[in-house]
Amino acid sequence: MNPNSRIYIAGHRGLVGSALMRALSAQGFKNIITASRSELNLLDQDAVNQFFKNQKIDYTIVAAAKVGGIIANSSFPADFLYENLTIATNVIHAAYKHKVKKLLYLGSSCIYPKACPQPIKEEYLLSGPLEPTNEAYAIAKIAGLKLCEFYRSQYGQNFIAAMPTNLYGPFDNFHPQNSHVLPALIRRFHEAKMVGAESVVVWGSGKPVRELLYSEDLANALIILMQKYNSDEVINVGTGQGLTIAEIAYQVKEVVGFEGSVVFDKSKPDGTPKKVLNIDKISRLGWKPTVPLKEGISRAYQWAVETDVLTPAENKLKVASLG
Repeated sequence: MNPNSRIYIAGHRGLVGSALMRALSAQGFKNIITASRSELNLLDQDAVNQFFKNQKIDYTIVAAAKVGGIIANSSFPADFLYENLTIATNVIHAAYKHKVKKLLYLGSSCIYPKACPQPIKEEYLLSGPLEPTNEAYAIAKIAGLKLCEFYRSQYGQNFIAAMPTNLYGPFDNFHPQNSHVLPALIRRFHEAKMVGAESVVVWGSGKPVRELLYSEDLANALIILMQKYNSDEVINVGTGQGLTIAEIAYQVKEVVGFEGSVVFDKSKPDGTPKKVLNIDKISRLGWKPTVPLKEGISRAYQWAVETDVLTPAENKLKVASLG
């Protein structure tokens, strides 16, 4: 890519897409192409094809997806499978059809088996059963990365796939029921602080281990991959370090300034016991994360407060999913 390349970001308003917009602009890329959901329905194959034809796109980064936590994934598996599979097939095929020079497809660390050896290496893909609570989403993402692999092998397309770990940052989803672990905890502790609650309830035992990566760190990694990585093998993007849900919860508690206690509801599901990625491959390209967790939580919380996504506080604390 060069500063004048026409770069299409699918999902530019989301957590990853918005971070990519900022990172690309900061690095001097001038022709960033976007389209809101009202302007382009990625579930409409004809519309996607026409968009690629009209825009004459050089490079594509697929950050668009239907996402959610445990409750959302468990309640609407057909929607998660259909929508994510359709987005992948429509965008990847259009990129092939209209001669995009390079495409980067974003998967998710949930594509790996539930009982994976730790830290998770790329070679563990499809080596065992998936976590049941997000199986539909994972299957769709696996299909997307396999499409990239097969368009590469059959047609010679420079399509690659990256597997980011759990992400957080500005423009995250802070919905009371459908958010992931970090934004769910931020909302819960913030609401508890606002109403003067004595405690905050966190789903599960607090023992599962999660790896968290700030969205701007991911964006910088993706630009490096677009410049340097050309392989049919997926590549992990993470920190290589894990914390328990309990440790994460107490860090959020401190950042938010909640003074009550933390209660873990062991009757609720934990999800995957441990999920930490091996990042040896991307480290060899010269990338490493730069934003410490506490600093990242502070940035995410400040953004959420300033944009009013956490207000007004609910009088009744709501339980959000921990994915």
